[in-house]
Amino acid sequence: MPTTQKQPNITTLEEYEALPEDVRAEIFDEDIYYMASPSQVHQTLLTELLVPIRNYIKGKTGECQVFPAPFDVKLSDKPLTIVQPDLMVICDKSKLDGKRCNGAPDFIIEIVSPNNPSDDYIRKLYYYKNAGVREYWIVDPQRKTVTVNYFEGNLFNVPYTFDSVIKVNIYEDLYLSFPEITRLLGA
Repeated sequence: MPTTQKQPNITTLEEYEALPEDVRAEIFDEDIYYMASPSQVHQTLLTELLVPIRNYIKGKTGECQVFPAPFDVKLSDKPLTIVQPDLMVICDKSKLDGKRCNGAPDFIIEIVSPNNPSDDYIRKLYYYKNAGVREYWIVDPQRKTVTVNYFEGNLFNVPYTFDSVIKVNIYEDLYLSFPEITRLLGA
């Protein structure tokens, strides 16, 4: 999701939780970045990605849960780092406290904003890898590409197009068909 310019520091979880409810923000090493509202294309992609992942997990009676944004993920207390991935799968339920995920989700998908692509391609790639996320996808509606980073398997920046069927590496048999996912976009 898009972020704007860096703002003053937020050093504690209490300061973050004191932000007004209608404010969407992420914290990277105590620096706050406010987030703009997502576009229609963004929300369509988010929905079309969420459904097959949720159906797969439910069909396998899996223990993992899938969450769309906004849902906080606290990657670190010191320095405070809180993100709101567009889509995440969390398999360790002990990380969930009713408010947020405390620690790295297993799988994250970010949908690139045309206003700030470096946020997903550079900043979040760095933080997610270092926090222990197992797999991270960057879905870019402008370029019509998906970049897969499977950190557990040492696969980085593997490119796909929206014409691809892509395996979710943390699962044995979950494949996402981007022609089906993007059909509502006219892509």
